[in-house]
Amino acid sequence: MNGNDAGDERGTGPRSSADSDLSARLKSLEGKLDQKRPPASGRDEHPERSSSDPSAMGRAFRMSAEFVAGVVAGGMLGWLCDRWLGTRPWGLIVFLMLGFAAGVYNVMRASGFAGPPSGKDGRTGS
Repeated sequence: MNGNDAGDERGTGPRSSADSDLSARLKSLEGKLDQKRPPASGRDEHPERSSSDPSAMGRAFRMSAEFVAGVVAGGMLGWLCDRWLGTRPWGLIVFLMLGFAAGVYNVMRASGFAGPPSGKDGRTGS
């Protein structure tokens, strides 16, 4: 008796019931997922509208540029401050941290996590 023959005999009965069991479970899961998903209205109806939205790659480049610009600007200001005031290396350290914070804030603002600044009473506008 060959090892491959034993595997074929073993797999015919239980495998077919396991496959039918698996497909029944997959269909049940698919039905449950369809109930939980929001309706897909509005996504495929206006494909021309997506061309005006910035692509994901464009948004990623913008956010990385916002972050790098904040850090570089902070570093340059800190270096200039150290040269003029002779406070080497503290101006560079402080302004690099401020540039890092400004870069993170710009990325959060660009991604929508932090909105534009509001008025004194917490409302935007007057």
